[in-house]
Parts: sequence; C-alpha cells; structure tokens
Amino acid sequence: MQSVEVEGGEHARRSSLLNSDEPLIYYYDDVRTVYDIFQRGVQVSNNGPCLGVRKPNQPYEWISYKEVSDRAECLGSALLHRGFKPSHVQYIGIFSQNRPEWVIIEQGCYAFSMVVVPLYDTLGTEAITYIVNKADLSLVFCDKPDKAKLLLTSVEKGETPILNTIVIMESFGMDLVERGKKCGVEVFSMKEIEELGRAHRQKPMPPKPEDLAVICFTSGTTGNPKGAMITHQNIVSNASAFVKTTEKTFMPSSDDVLISFLPLAHMFERVVECVVLCHGARIGFFQGDIRLLMDDLKTLQPTVFPVVPRLLNRMFDKVNTSLKRWMLDFASKRKEAELRSGIVRNNSFWDKVIFRKIQASLGGKVRLMVTGAAPVSASVLTFLRTALGCQFYEGYGQTECTAGCSLSLPGDWTAGHVGAPMPCSIIKLVDVQEMNYLAAKGEGEVCVKGPNVFCGYLKDPEKTAEALDKDGWLHTGDIGKWLPNGTLKIIDRKKHIFKLAQGEYIAPEKIENVYLRCEALAQVFVHGESLQVSILQVTLKTNARGDCRRVFLSSLPQTSGLKS
Repeated sequence: MQSVEVEGGEHARRSSLLNSDEPLIYYYDDVRTVYDIFQRGVQVSNNGPCLGVRKPNQPYEWISYKEVSDRAECLGSALLHRGFKPSHVQYIGIFSQNRPEWVIIEQGCYAFSMVVVPLYDTLGTEAITYIVNKADLSLVFCDKPDKAKLLLTSVEKGETPILNTIVIMESFGMDLVERGKKCGVEVFSMKEIEELGRAHRQKPMPPKPEDLAVICFTSGTTGNPKGAMITHQNIVSNASAFVKTTEKTFMPSSDDVLISFLPLAHMFERVVECVVLCHGARIGFFQGDIRLLMDDLKTLQPTVFPVVPRLLNRMFDKVNTSLKRWMLDFASKRKEAELRSGIVRNNSFWDKVIFRKIQASLGGKVRLMVTGAAPVSASVLTFLRTALGCQFYEGYGQTECTAGCSLSLPGDWTAGHVGAPMPCSIIKLVDVQEMNYLAAKGEGEVCVKGPNVFCGYLKDPEKTAEALDKDGWLHTGDIGKWLPNGTLKIIDRKKHIFKLAQGEYIAPEKIENVYLRCEALAQVFVHGESLQVSILQVTLKTNARGDCRRVFLSSLPQTSGLKS
C-alpha cells in the first residue's frame, strides 16, 4: 500500500514512507527556511555555478552561488537603506519573466525577512492594479521598461497611489525617469540598487520558519485574484517531501541542471527550484521565448525537467507524426512491460533504435521529470515515460497547499492516478452528498492538512474561511477516489469549473451567460475537458435573419468586454 490510514476515525491517509502519523516538516536539520535552502546550496556546491543564461546561438554563461548570495545581500541592504523594514509584513513586488535577477531579488528579500509578491502578464492590467493596492506594494522590480510603463500609467491615473519606486533590470531611457518624477515615482536600474546596497552593506536578518515568504495571487475564475499567503515552512516542507519521496532513486547533487521556463510566479516551479538549489545544482533559464525552448534544452542538457501537460501533449503530437505509427507503438509496448515491473532505463535496444532522437531533443541527459498543474492523459504520460526513459513523476496539488499534496512513488509508473499523499500531507475525502460522492465508499472532496497548507488569503477572511475549515483542513474543490493500492485519482470537480491542459481555470456558466447577451443566440453550451482545449457550441435563434455570422459578431462587442 502506498498510503496508510491515520488514527482519528476520519479515514484520512498519509504517506507509507513515514514511520508515524506526523507529517514531514523538514528533511535537513539545518534547512527550515527558503533562506536556509540557498545557504546550504552555497556550501554543498563549493561555490559552483548557480544561475545561467544564454544569448541566441550562444552557450550558457554562469554566475556562482557566492556571487548570487553577494548580489542578493547587496540588494536587500539597499532596500533597508531606503527605509524598507526587515519584516514579514514588508512586501516587495516582482514583475518579471524567469531570469537570474528573479532569484537574486527573492533571496535578497529573504536575507532580510521580507516577502515576495509575484506579478505576471496573464493576470491582466486590472488585476495587477488590484494586487499592487491589496498588497501595499510601494516597490516593484520589473524586467523590461514596458512593464514599468504599465505600472506608471496606473499611478498617473491615480489608481495605485501606494507605488513610489520601480526598479528595472534591463536598460531604459531617461524619459522613463522623468515620467516617473512627474507622478512621484522614482525609477532605478537594478545595477544602481545593488551598488547602493554595496555601499551600505547590512548584516542579514533571516526569517523564521513561520514567517511569510510569498503571497501568490491566483487568477481564479470570478472576481479579483486571491493572495495565498505561503510561509517558509510551507515551502520547505513541500520541497522536503519531494526529496523524501525520491531519495532512494533520485537524490539531487551539484552535478544536476534544471531548465527554468515554467513561471516563477507559480509555486510549482518555485518548489522545484528550491529542491535543486538546496543541493547545489545549477539552474539554466530559457531565453524567454517558448519557441526557442527546444534549442535551449539541447544547449543546456538539463537533468531535471519540470513540465505541464500542455507541453507534454505537444511533444506527443510531434513524435506521433515524425515516425511510423506502428513502429512507435511496438517499441512503446515493449518498454511499457518493463515499466510495469518498475524498470526505468534509456539504454535498451528500443532506446537506441527508436527513442534516442526523442531523448536527444531534450538534451540527452534528463534523469527526472515531474508534471503537475493540470491533468495529463494516461496514454500520453505512459508513452513519454517509455520514450524518455527517465523517472517521470505526476503530482497533484494547488497553490493553497504550496504546490503538491500527492505524488507518484518511484517504482509505480502506472498512469491514471496522481500518486499517494506526499510525506508533508494528510489527505481525507469528505462527503459531497448532492453529487452522490460518499467518503464511506472511498470517494469525496479532497481535503488536505499538513505543514504545506497555506495560512489564508491576504486580507480576505471570508475566502479564507471557505478554503480552510476550523480544524485546518484545506478544501480543494476537487473530487477524488482512493484506489486499491492507496493512490488517489481525481474524478470530478465540486464546483462547475474545470481546468484546461495549460492549467487555466474555466467557469463555463460565466462564459455562457456573456454569450447569451448576444441577441442572435438562443442557446449556448460551453464544454471543456482538462486534457483538451475548450469547445464552444452555439445554437442560433430561429428568428435571426440575414447573415447570422454578421449579427453574431456585431453583437459581441456589447457583451462584457468580449471582442469579435
């Protein structure tokens, strides 16, 4: 059995990797915060390469662990010199794609107990304005001038009066500085901030495990984004649980390399990066263009590759059309038999003859992959496990439990489930009687408890009470089912929403109601599957005359901001 029932009568289950019902909080005695994670990396790497970037058609260039640590402390010192407090209620915004500066800023904040608040493009301008105000962000780091301009526009309109400082990573013109002065915003370069801190160096004031580390705003489906408050202990326990799960088959080392392309604004990528940084490994960042990812992979040759189902589907589709179908099927079935026996390898006859090209497309050295954020088709996952010949884990979770609460175990390479509870989590299923899901039958809403569960939403006690009950259980809204081997299978959703393959939540009723405001339509049905893109089915009014398409499109601009 991969999970064990805990005492207490609620039929909750824990990882079979634990010796007691107490969930795992930390793996290493000296690593209790995300600051500790990086400091351990500095030591075990022996000041090896840490963060790498590349220009088009060039090799990766690296900065060392100590250089990252030094720049981070300078940056944090500059913030203190400018009046920011070394406190877990001091929030700092980061509006940037993945790049070394992201990690440097994050570690600079943690060196002085500050809290990171990520912003990202897909939130939209209104949501970004909302977050700046909700989190009282007086300072935001931006990677590009365009993002600084977006923030300045909101200040000029009087929408974000709290914002008074912007730091830009890339080069920019003096016109931006002058524009900032006119609306009371100081604009600095990243270099200026680091030099200021170097001239006014402060001794680090590290956080405590229970202190906030990040406020991760989730887009959701309706209303304003919610700011999930994640502590250092949340992150450390989640990363520790991953290490515990894979310790006998995969223990990261300074020889490992991670490709960073999934958004650092999301906790999945952050936890994976914590795992590799804690062990002194390297992180190579993609060039910022997903179309160049395959070239980055070939150049970097990563050993650790976290992915989302959307990318897996693309890989599967590409492979499907590049070789004869029957040959792929035959080779995959041969290796699938090995997988069922727990054998994972990339040196079989079928690897050399059929799958070597696929493995080489990822750099040829991948030894661990993990997928999460959305469901993945069992057939796609099984095929790629056979084709790539590496340990390939599937996890399940959400921001509110930091990242993951369940993960497949080494040796069980079957698909169609999301693994067993991670060592940091206890999972129970509760009745959803209106949907006829009963915990007594091993079905119900997935609820999670443990040191990885967040402490609530920022300044939103009502939403917090909806997610966390009085006993500390996180109600996920997903419907799960226990399988005979103790693994969890997600079978439904409590609310009428679903998640697309790219991880985006969709509320079909909301979309249907918007389209129904179009006079040309009588009925609308929006259908989506978590393994596919959404589909819109439209039925026109019987009395709609003339060019139906013209009537439909001309009506759309009148509906809640939808554009033709």
